[in-house]
Amino acid sequence: MGQRGTRGVVARRLTDAVLLAIDGLAVVLLSPRCAACDRPLEHPTSGAVCGICWASILPLTPPLCDVCGDPLPTLNGRTVCRSCGGTTHPVSRARAIGAYDDPLRAIVHALKYDARRSLARPLGEMMLARGADVLEGASCVVPVPLHPSRRRERGFNQARDLARQLGLPVIEALARVRRTPPQTELSAQERRKNLDGAFATTSHVRKLIGATVVLVDDVSTTGATLDACAQALKNAGVSEVRALTAARVLTQPTTDLAAARTSVAI
Repeated sequence: MGQRGTRGVVARRLTDAVLLAIDGLAVVLLSPRCAACDRPLEHPTSGAVCGICWASILPLTPPLCDVCGDPLPTLNGRTVCRSCGGTTHPVSRARAIGAYDDPLRAIVHALKYDARRSLARPLGEMMLARGADVLEGASCVVPVPLHPSRRRERGFNQARDLARQLGLPVIEALARVRRTPPQTELSAQERRKNLDGAFATTSHVRKLIGATVVLVDDVSTTGATLDACAQALKNAGVSEVRALTAARVLTQPTTDLAAARTSVAI
């Protein structure tokens, strides 16, 4: 090993030792806790979420609906779920890291509501890995926008923070032109009505005529927001709109899905 290589090894070891010392001091003086499970962090310099929580985020495993990304109980020759079959969706394909259950739900909440913006990078890396088929061949990613008043309240747009991690140009081709009431208690049909006219395209959409783009958001609940955004883009000339989110609320609970798959396997 040459002199330069030796120096590199020494520098890495010194860096590791310093980080280890900082971790020790932080644990003793600050007692930081995991943003997802609230357990004490053993290595605070590695991030706001513990390794156990990151490792507990399970992927959505095939077979998946070609359109919305919901897991299918079995193949049985079907490639789309019942909700997507027989209807046309402005989003051609949607994928997510995993189901909107803890710890993923807690991590998304920490990013979105507690302004733990450093979580966007590891979440984005997982989106990049698990949504590779959605990103392949796309020209850019388009973050789902917040209304300007909500953007000022929060101080950032979590969808944009996630989009910046995905390795494609980020084009803010959409604007939220109407502030809508919270959608938490609304049905799928009510959500779609609530979002009518809420999104418009910006001048940046001119660059995307005929292109394939990927919408990015933190959570897909019923798909109403993604569909409203996708329709606005397609009306402006975008050829294909896909979607990638950190989490997805599944139509069928994971416990029921696992039972259905097990019964078929037996």
